[in-house]
Amino acid sequence: MQPQEQQSSTSTDTNLRDDTQAPRPRDARLNLLSCSLRDLETLVTDLGQPKFRAKQLESWIWDKGVASFADMTNLPKALRSELEAHTTLRTSKPAASLHSSDGSRKYLLRYDDGVSVECVGMPSGNRLAACVSTQAGCAMGCAFCATGASGLTRSLTAGEMVEQVIHVRDDFGTRVTSVVMMGQGEPFVNYDATLAALRRLNDPAGLGIGARHLTVSTCGIIPMITRFSREPEQFTLAVSLHSAVQRTRDALMPGVKRWSLLRLYDAMGEYAERTGRRPTYEYALIRGVNDTDEELTYLCDFCRDTLCHVNLILLNATPGSHFEPSSQRRANDFARRLESVGVETTIRNSRGTDIDAACGQLRQRMG
Repeated sequence: MQPQEQQSSTSTDTNLRDDTQAPRPRDARLNLLSCSLRDLETLVTDLGQPKFRAKQLESWIWDKGVASFADMTNLPKALRSELEAHTTLRTSKPAASLHSSDGSRKYLLRYDDGVSVECVGMPSGNRLAACVSTQAGCAMGCAFCATGASGLTRSLTAGEMVEQVIHVRDDFGTRVTSVVMMGQGEPFVNYDATLAALRRLNDPAGLGIGARHLTVSTCGIIPMITRFSREPEQFTLAVSLHSAVQRTRDALMPGVKRWSLLRLYDAMGEYAERTGRRPTYEYALIRGVNDTDEELTYLCDFCRDTLCHVNLILLNATPGSHFEPSSQRRANDFARRLESVGVETTIRNSRGTDIDAACGQLRQRMG
């Protein structure tokens, strides 16, 4: 059965605010963390240096991880001065950090223009995941999410996203093995910068993280899901679903009500068929809102006979919210029912809830 079709907004996709229109940082200096080797070759030749200097520069940035041009001792002093004047290796300064009892760490990073974002490091055995923000704030206005309460400040550059991963790596003193673009912001409203960041993280000459360990989470912006399905890399897709009943989803996620569940269903089917990859649906269980028997029935209908995985999450508390999480027992009910109709399901344990570092809790300030 396909999803219930109910009346929804009919705004056209041409009204989508894309990454070319989103506000940008004022600093015009080139962030080298966003540059490929070809970009670096163009840079050094423009500065009157031989092309091989680009490989040296790349090694300093990624292999040695330096944060200062002064440390690049095999580069001519004149080149280092030019790089210092026109480019940057770090655009943020750590403003605060909090450590969770489960080992997670949340960081507040502040940029030169005064904008701040949060990112999270989550260790598990010999693995380390980084949760990265793609925007400062968010314009999607999801009713249960703290990030969108103050709206969107600006989009981040690819370098600013990569820098968050590097900050997590350096603070833990170990390699980041996976990255989720699930922090502040809607990645597909900042599509080009997000894809550029993913490619730098995936590049063997960058951080060398496998494509399937790089995940983008979207509220469900259908034109960009289609575009994402055509990218050559095997990046992973997660979609915040939170209800398979149109009226409920519209109330919870007003930023995507222009795209009906029926359109999402079709787009995700096309994504799975084109890529052969299993997307994930994120579903935060909210007591009395999307955890009813009716909601469960429609969720099973939406996912049945499709290639997908459902991540069930007990809603994470946010200050001032009137929503409450469902019980663990209800989450178990959802998982059993979904699995009974052949849908792979996980009940995800939220990390960092005691420091407001879990999904939906990031809000650009600490404490």
